[in-house]
Formats: sequence, C-alpha cells, structure tokens
Amino acid sequence: MKISTILDHIDSGHMALPEFQRGYVWNRDQVRGLFDSLYRRHPVGGLLVWATESKSTAYRGDGPLVAGVFKLLLDGQQRMTSLYGVVRGQPPKFFDGNAQAFTGLRFHLEDEVFAFYQPVKMQDDPLWIDVTELMKKGTNSLGEMVSRLSSQPAHLSKVGEYVGRLSRLLSITDIDLHVEEVTGADKTLDVVVDIFNRVNSGGTKLSKGDLALAKICADWPDARDQMKVRLKTWAAADYQVNLDWLLRSVNTVLTGEVNRPEFRRVVCPGFRGVGNLD
Repeated sequence: MKISTILDHIDSGHMALPEFQRGYVWNRDQVRGLFDSLYRRHPVGGLLVWATESKSTAYRGDGPLVAGVFKLLLDGQQRMTSLYGVVRGQPPKFFDGNAQAFTGLRFHLEDEVFAFYQPVKMQDDPLWIDVTELMKKGTNSLGEMVSRLSSQPAHLSKVGEYVGRLSRLLSITDIDLHVEEVTGADKTLDVVVDIFNRVNSGGTKLSKGDLALAKICADWPDARDQMKVRLKTWAAADYQVNLDWLLRSVNTVLTGEVNRPEFRRVVCPGFRGVGNLD
C-alpha cells in the first residue's frame, strides 16, 4: 500500500491506533534516518494491522472511525507518525508524544542529506529545502523552487539535477509498504495484545511497563489516560515519576514481589517505615 494511501486512511478513519499502544517515542535522529532511507529507496519494513469491525475496541484519539471494517496499527506506529507529522505538517489524531521530534525537517539539494532546522546555518541558503512545505504543496512548489534557484548564477547549472532530487523527495509518498493484516473472528483483543507484545520485541524496544500496560488496557481501556492524570497531579506537587515506575509500583503492591534491586529498599510509611521487601 502506498504511503500516501496509508496517510489518507488515517485522515478518513480507516486506520487508527489501539488504546493499548504506547505513545510516540522516536527522536530526531530516527526521523532523519527514516527519511534518508526512504529517499534512497532502502527498505524500512512493513506494517502490521488488526482488521476488525468491533466498535467496542478502544482506540486512541477523538477522530471517528468508518463504519464496517477498520484497521488498528499494531506495528509501525513510530514510522507512520513520523511520516504523517512531516508530510502533513501536524501530528495525527492519535498522537501522544513530542511533536518537536519531526518538526522542522530540511533537505540539502547538493549534499542530499536531511537535518533539522538551524537558523544560522540554513535561513539564507536556498539549497536547504523545507520538507514539510514541499510535501504540502506537492508538484506546485517545484516551479517556485526552480525560479528561486535559477535566479542565482551559482546554482543555475545544476537546476535540472536539483529538480530531479526534489521529485525523488516528493515521490517518497508513492513508495509501497507491505501491510500484513491480523484478521478472523478468533482474533480477540487478548490474542491481538499478545501478538502486539511479541512483534514489538524489536525496533525501539518496549519496556516491561509498556508491555504490561498493553495487557492492562485490554481489560481497562481507560487505564493509560487515568494513570497519566495521576502522574500530572503528582508532577504538580513536584513528585516526578513516570508511567513505567507507576506500573512497577502497582505490581509490587499487588504481588509483593520485586524484580529490581533499587525497589527492594523503599519508604513505606503506611506499613513499616523504611523496609526491605525481601
């Protein structure tokens, strides 16, 4: 399926993100690497989606889904969010993360490299192209950029070569990505969460907290939102803890078991003061 079609499916509600997915965690180096690979037509991997028509399945974001069968993204969220953010110039409806990771991507027409905007280095250099501006305007922007380059004698002899590179950059959205579907009446939410956890053992590795939260969200769809509300409340009181820590703490309270040394000596004023969980 073409990248442009996948992005359109996200806009139309044909594709969304299941609630049990973690948020966006990529950094700028990963976004730059993705676009460099796509520009050079290197493989970037396919997508795994869950094709379902179960309206009871919780999904991320407030955008409506289409009637009938829709697809929930199980593997490929980081890549598709990065692509959507750069191509559309804004995060997708299901976004949960730091948009600065994909904001301000530039491409150098001579060196054919990607970098994020640096005013001192780029603002007066016409060879640095705003990738999002190019993608949003499409082929309509080619004439404008050609005129800009042709007006400078230093670049006049290479305008044709630069146009070829701009066209190659624009055609990134025409690249086909393999999309594998998980389908069938036997694919319950529990089964799909298990598939998700197995598949996402690579890439930007999920923590045990991420995997645990995926399982929790299968039975409690609002779990992520409820926990984030608590974390914000504590942060306002200057208690800086993250979701992974919260999940480990909940697991410790519920099971009485601790698998990390730093959690073995804790302050438990409601129980025995400073104690050793061993």
